[in-house]
Amino acid sequence: MGTRPGARRIPARTYATGAASTVLRPLLESPRRPARVLAAFPAGVYLEVRTALEPQVIAVVTGQAVRLPNAMVLAEPVPRVAVGGEASVGDGSIELGPLSLRVRRWWDPAPPLGPADPVRLARSLPLLAELCDASPRRPGLEGRDAAELLAEGCAEASLLRSLTAAEQLVGLGPGLTPSGDDMLAGLLVALRHLGAAAGVGRAVWLADWLAAAVTFDARGRTTPISAALLLCAARGEAGGEVLAVLRALAGRQPLRPALGRLLGIGHTSGADLAWGLRIGLAAVLGLAERADRTGRTGRTGRTGRTGRTGRTGPMVAEVGAGGR
Repeated sequence: MGTRPGARRIPARTYATGAASTVLRPLLESPRRPARVLAAFPAGVYLEVRTALEPQVIAVVTGQAVRLPNAMVLAEPVPRVAVGGEASVGDGSIELGPLSLRVRRWWDPAPPLGPADPVRLARSLPLLAELCDASPRRPGLEGRDAAELLAEGCAEASLLRSLTAAEQLVGLGPGLTPSGDDMLAGLLVALRHLGAAAGVGRAVWLADWLAAAVTFDARGRTTPISAALLLCAARGEAGGEVLAVLRALAGRQPLRPALGRLLGIGHTSGADLAWGLRIGLAAVLGLAERADRTGRTGRTGRTGRTGRTGRTGPMVAEVGAGGR
């Protein structure tokens, strides 16, 4: 039997599998939801999935693309689709153009770093700074007041200054992931992972405060893709290149090649992420030194016991004086 003249031809489905971030598990294992194409490139497609609370973003990428914390990585090329095109996610698959994708395996975008010696981290900081300063890949906001304020606020353990700068950086810069957001993402994952690994609870506490500030109404202040990545960073979730640099800072692998791969991402994104990691590492070391100094003062001071400042550190006083 022939095809009726004028009948619409339905393209054949192609089935493929990929490695998906565990961030995507709730979306993929939920009932099917509609999605639309936010952006499309030869190595990746970004989908916005409509949910009951707020839209979420999925990156469907090839192995040659950056492995973002919200990505499914394919061995096959991504299909050619148009921005604004329809897709769907759920019931165990992603339906994108003629491609039906299912998960072959899951990967963790926030694996525990394990214990890290603060002395080892302290040795990593000057090398990280030297390599970043020598790189021709420069951060997009280098020399900008808000970026410098963030670095100073974290270094000085000033919650008020850190939050003020972070609020100014959200959405600052051009592109799908503005430089300010990339810098904040690097900072958040460094504070959370390195702080936990080195036993510096104040660094994780600072990450919690900054995360709450930068993710509040993030979709109204930056791009949908960048807002999704900030939410990931707030939970300590990061791409493979960032996680490799964190492992290198902790002495698990060589730093130079790991940082080189990170710096090569995008026009400025890699440099912006590296800048955030550098600020975060310096903050972790500074907070560890303050905690050690406070502990010694609490043990040997005039009162003979640790007072309120010894228990909570100097940041709490700033919150009471007008911080968040």
